[in-house]
Amino acid sequence: MFKEYTRYDASGLAELIARGDVSPTEVLEAAMARAAEVNPKLAAICIPMDAMARERVKMSLHGPFAGVPFLIKDIAQDYAGVPTTAGSRALRHWTPTRHAEIVQRFLDAGLVIFGKTSTPEFAFKGETAPLIWGSPTRNPWDLDRTSGGSSGGAAAAVAAGIVPAAGASDGGGSIRIPASYCGLFGLRPSRGRVPSGQAHGEFWDGASSQHALTRSVRDSARILDAIAGADVGAPFVIAPPERSYAEEIQRPAGKLRIGYSVQSPLGTPVHPEYVQAVMRTAKLLTDLGHDVEPAQPEVDGHALARSFITMYFGQAAASIAQARRLTGAGNEAFELETRVLALLGRTLSAGDYVDQRARWNDYARALGRFHQSYDLYLTPTAAQPPNRIGELATPPLQQVAAKIVLALGAGKLLFKSGMVDKLVATSLQRVPFTQLSNLTGTPSMSVPLHWAPAETGGAELPYGVQFVARFGDEAMLLRLAAQLEQAQPWSERRPPLQ
Repeated sequence: MFKEYTRYDASGLAELIARGDVSPTEVLEAAMARAAEVNPKLAAICIPMDAMARERVKMSLHGPFAGVPFLIKDIAQDYAGVPTTAGSRALRHWTPTRHAEIVQRFLDAGLVIFGKTSTPEFAFKGETAPLIWGSPTRNPWDLDRTSGGSSGGAAAAVAAGIVPAAGASDGGGSIRIPASYCGLFGLRPSRGRVPSGQAHGEFWDGASSQHALTRSVRDSARILDAIAGADVGAPFVIAPPERSYAEEIQRPAGKLRIGYSVQSPLGTPVHPEYVQAVMRTAKLLTDLGHDVEPAQPEVDGHALARSFITMYFGQAAASIAQARRLTGAGNEAFELETRVLALLGRTLSAGDYVDQRARWNDYARALGRFHQSYDLYLTPTAAQPPNRIGELATPPLQQVAAKIVLALGAGKLLFKSGMVDKLVATSLQRVPFTQLSNLTGTPSMSVPLHWAPAETGGAELPYGVQFVARFGDEAMLLRLAAQLEQAQPWSERRPPLQ
């Protein structure tokens, strides 16, 4: 048994395999052994693919990560012959016939995929607890807390040492928020940097980007090198980087001008440890020679939240409609909260959606003006620590009310009563910082630079900070991330889970 498996990042494992110090089979078996040890506690892997992976390692593997174990997300990362459930009982038996483009690129890079990670139904929640699997995904740093969403399964698997990196996607913070909750590095690429094909042109109207969650910056950079670039039929081609991202992290970050804010764009509370995380990061950046000062783009946070939630409602309605077309599923196959979101999406008019979609341009222009003065925008990644398991569950009386609303088709009543505004405030006040990057299409990252004991229970929790860059400038983010990683290494910090 390869006992040192969890010590290495993906790049380190690839180097060992390339030198012949360890075989792909030994590494895969070590990954599977770790999964068998901790996944029953975490519920991170929802669909094992052990037999397929064992067959794959018998092949002649090539690429920068030849022989390295890997997991993919159970939505938008289709693997031919393996169900893609998107966390929904409606799709439990729906099986794609071809790989998604990003999965093919993972395979071309030599990665050995041995399972799929859990996601909330259609990626719609900030915690990963889909009814289809029966168990919520738990945070390796504190098993009573969530690992976040929607890439919660991926984050838990990487943080717990099942894999050094795992496929993820981010439509409203779904790479960055789990990264923050689980002490990982999470980079969300620019719109169009990584293809959404073949099943999608722009997933979530371009708000969602695909990449991976990692422990190290170099893994993130090298995986991005392997998966970036438009595929056939992509809606547009983003300008390629000047050099590989693996090269970029070897270059100096330069002297950057960075504006920061610890104020929630919704005017809601921000946990003191997240404030502390930003302030400590600002000092570290200053010590490293960067110019850092309070500043924020002139964006109406409430207006942006309305634009985001309109897209969110519309996507819920479209996701259920698509699942029905694929499987003929009835109402009972979808979770109650998802059905309510879909009702709200059907209640909005096409004009409502187009109006709110057009406003994404306003936010992009405002952020562009900010970047005329500042290279990067620094904020907390989230406003509150990861919630405890079950804390966000819908109370029984609200479930009854939701069922009545659905039976009556009373979506307009929810809007008129102000319940929708309350839903928006409740759902986004924990995570109000990340949606700006999604709607503007800009690259952003969560960096694990702060840990502190939780208020209750004493468990140490990570608190990530977010950086947002100009459109297309992942290189600047990665150069800075490499500098921060060298100044304050985080990869050796591991959760207490054994």
